[in-house]
Amino acid sequence: MIESILQSQGAFAGSEANSSKALDKDAFLRLLVTQLQHQDPLNPMDDKQFIAQLAQFSSLEQMNNIAAGITKLTEQAASQDMLSAAAFMGKEVVAAGSGLSKEDGAVSSVDFTLQGAATEVRVFVYDSTNNLVRTEKLSGRAAGTYSYAWDGKDDQGGSLPDGRYTVTFAATDAEGTPVLVSTAVSGRVTAVERTDDGVTRLRLADGRTVALSDVRTVTETSTAATEQE
Repeated sequence: MIESILQSQGAFAGSEANSSKALDKDAFLRLLVTQLQHQDPLNPMDDKQFIAQLAQFSSLEQMNNIAAGITKLTEQAASQDMLSAAAFMGKEVVAAGSGLSKEDGAVSSVDFTLQGAATEVRVFVYDSTNNLVRTEKLSGRAAGTYSYAWDGKDDQGGSLPDGRYTVTFAATDAEGTPVLVSTAVSGRVTAVERTDDGVTRLRLADGRTVALSDVRTVTETSTAATEQE
């Protein structure tokens, strides 16, 4: 049925094909009416096929409506995230993350938590293009949370340029078994932004960003500390 309609309206179908867009409801109905007006009275279209095609079109239209509804809900959820994130402005947050920032010689720190006692902890620092620029070996320590402060230098002792870096940790116990390590970053929120893939992120005072969904704790920033910055 649909094929015969498109054949009777070759020029219209051709223009639609060039634009690579499917027929919308109005275009389908116009073509259907045209086909009915010009059908052969001695050889009318099969009514069962006609009903089946209409049912198919109805199902497709419902699917399109559902897809449009999902898109709208996604946009509304993203807007709600932005509004929620705005409440974090000026506050101190702790979030899951492993980013380091070096700016004007100052380097941010990262907290790491050992889930068990470790006899050896290795640190690996990567630049923004994922090149390994620094490795360090830390002494053994008990389970707990510690702060790692990178000196901003490479393995040869040369000062690396300002920018964004990433740090990872690898820890093992006395038997050589890996120990689980998690990382977190903290800072004062100065801006809220949304990435191209729809993720809402918080920008910290040192330039690092964290996903809103990764925030673990939020605390008020003291007025004195804020003015000092």
